[in-house]
Amino acid sequence: MPKIKTHKGVQSRFHITGSGKLMRTKGGKSHLRLRKSKRAKRLYDETIAVSPSDKARIKRLLPYGLK
Repeated sequence: MPKIKTHKGVQSRFHITGSGKLMRTKGGKSHLRLRKSKRAKRLYDETIAVSPSDKARIKRLLPYGLK
């Protein structure tokens, strides 16, 4: 069996924790932030877990990243 290639776009957008959770950053944090409140801007800095429905799709693009 040949090796499966990792999707580089997915590799840069998601990371896997030590316990195996798939984490992502929130979108919309790069521009148009002046009008947002401090609290809203601070919430963009958090990483959140990927929804279970998307996990299977990402798992196919990161063949060696998930346990």
